[in-house]
Amino acid sequence: MQTDGMTVTTVDPSKRHRRPTGAPPPLPRHIPWTTRLWVVLLIALIALSFVARRWSALEQAIDQVDAAILRAIASVRTSALTTAADAVNSVVGGWTMFAIGAGLLVALIVLRRWQRLFAFLGSVLVVEAVGLFLVDRFERPRPFDVTTIGDWDGFSFPSAPAIIVSFTVVGLIFGLVPAGRPRVIATVVGAVVIGVVVAARLYLATDHPTDVLVGFVLGTAIPLLAFRFFAPDESFPVSYRQRKSAHLDIDDRRAEAIRSAVSDQLGLRVVDMGPIGLAGSGGSTPLRLRLDDGTAVFGKLYAKNHVRADRWYKTFRTILYGRLEDEAPFQSVRRLAQQEDYTLRIMRDADVPSAAPVGVVELTPEREYLVVTEFFEGSREITDAEVDDDVIDQGLAVVRRLWDSGLAHRDIKPANVLVRDGQLLLIDVAFAQVRPSPWREAVDLANMMLVLGVCTDAERVYARALHYFTADEIAEAFAAARGIASPTQLRNVMRSDGRDLVGQFRALAPPRRPISLQRWGPRRILYAVGLLVAAVLLIPATLSLFTPTELPVSSPPTCDPNDVMVLMAQSVPTAEQLPCVNLLPGGWNAGTVSIHELRTSFTLDSDQAGQGAVLVTLAPTCSLEGAHQETTEVPGIRRFVTPPGSAGRPTVHSYLVAGGCITHRFDAALTDDVASYFIIDAALWTISREKLVSRVERDSDLALCGALAPPCEGDEP
Repeated sequence: MQTDGMTVTTVDPSKRHRRPTGAPPPLPRHIPWTTRLWVVLLIALIALSFVARRWSALEQAIDQVDAAILRAIASVRTSALTTAADAVNSVVGGWTMFAIGAGLLVALIVLRRWQRLFAFLGSVLVVEAVGLFLVDRFERPRPFDVTTIGDWDGFSFPSAPAIIVSFTVVGLIFGLVPAGRPRVIATVVGAVVIGVVVAARLYLATDHPTDVLVGFVLGTAIPLLAFRFFAPDESFPVSYRQRKSAHLDIDDRRAEAIRSAVSDQLGLRVVDMGPIGLAGSGGSTPLRLRLDDGTAVFGKLYAKNHVRADRWYKTFRTILYGRLEDEAPFQSVRRLAQQEDYTLRIMRDADVPSAAPVGVVELTPEREYLVVTEFFEGSREITDAEVDDDVIDQGLAVVRRLWDSGLAHRDIKPANVLVRDGQLLLIDVAFAQVRPSPWREAVDLANMMLVLGVCTDAERVYARALHYFTADEIAEAFAAARGIASPTQLRNVMRSDGRDLVGQFRALAPPRRPISLQRWGPRRILYAVGLLVAAVLLIPATLSLFTPTELPVSSPPTCDPNDVMVLMAQSVPTAEQLPCVNLLPGGWNAGTVSIHELRTSFTLDSDQAGQGAVLVTLAPTCSLEGAHQETTEVPGIRRFVTPPGSAGRPTVHSYLVAGGCITHRFDAALTDDVASYFIIDAALWTISREKLVSRVERDSDLALCGALAPPCEGDEP
């Protein structure tokens, strides 16, 4: 159909179908079945663990299977294999993983893969929270019936090294490796790396097989789901080619979905399509759709990432400058597509020479939409076209018409100003504004004059502008044209041009004080404070994800044969007596508990003496320098006291037991409080290893290796 010399595509109503029809969307959201399998496996393993915790027979069966596997592995130990396993274990538990993790985060920032960065960080925070919950909930000691020969700390379920290695490998693969054959190869390499770590942990008997299984699945399933769900390859492909993140790949799957959706929802048959004008587009994927009748329509593909980018852009711009105009970020892709279709119709009604709307096509509900409009066949970007006085007048008249209609385009730049057969056309009205502020109207005028000035010269454009605007209005426009008031592409074009067009226009117009971009208000202050708080909280949390730290032990070391005391017995397997807390007076409680290979410690905190007023440690040996022996009524225990010295040196009680040494280090202030000192000293007691050996044998029918126990698999002869 011809309208004022322009060809407008019309839609055949007979070919339209009512939407929604109930049929699946043309481009359904795709999460591979393997990802779903990982999630199902994780849920099943955690559920099984909770069931086993309540069903002692099942828990004992799992312990027996784990012990059998570890005994078989320990039976083939050699000095060479032990050296290799120790090396792997030290790498996983040391600063190497921190360096790899930090390098991954830096790489994602440098490559500006923000969606993948946030997906990875969010998933790792979830993994950390779930892992700590499971550690605290299950409190599983280290393996029984087999001698542990590697470094460890804290409870074993789930395996922390298996978690760390798994989510780091997944982050490297899905954050840095392109999809396809490279990612398949990287996945195989990553599986080998994880397998080596798991094999080393089992060889050293630092973890149960079920510990590493749950840790491996937990560290894989959650980041894998995060990447698939929040940073899918369809919207955020990993590529090292120069491309804008806003431009989606039009692969065969998406192209077929576009053909099907346009045919089903608009009654138009697309025979060919391809990107167009990518250089000037930063907020969508522009497409030219060739129809079966030989004509073409224009399509702007919007996806979830465009809405998120718009939201973050407006948020950070508010922090930097305040609210430059009355606008709000879009909350969904559908609203964004609806807004552009709406503004196209407003522009048409206002007689602005813009593209005629054809319709909105839904590809994936709430995730991908295609806005279809008229395509200006034969048009050229204004910087590539011949610009005479008539074209200059048309550009200025368009701005005048926008002003008179109470509209603002908000994105006037060379890529959005086309010329066809001497007629100026204004496109890309997605962010047009109804009832704009005077500042925004002035910016539109300045940007149009700058676009025209790049193609001609400032004096010529200024002279023509006086036919449509007063000198004061032009002065106001260039008082407002500062910094981000002009689109990025326009600023780049002016920079390449070399002329100071803004300065030339300001020199021609009456003097006017520049309009400040800075706007202060509650919203800006709130955003800025929120960003600062988020940085203060997230930066240490992010660093702690990869920093070697001890696993927490939240339960107090009470004098009964519980899991904490069993783990303490595994810490120093030679000690026949273990320190514990019998009964604390009011105002006192057990503080930090740290249990790892060959050393255990815990503190006692007081509301009066402060945190860490008493430090209790268990080790194979201890220093008795400066100590004198005192009598004790407990057989088999020798007591030594190191009196307080100068410079606030604390009092230390050392108890030599068979196979170990227990020390009580009292804060200097507590020593001066004689009554509290003796009460706390009496509250600290010991529990015999024999009770713990009996408890393990009763509950799991396995042996707690070490003193007072039969030889375990892997013991040195």
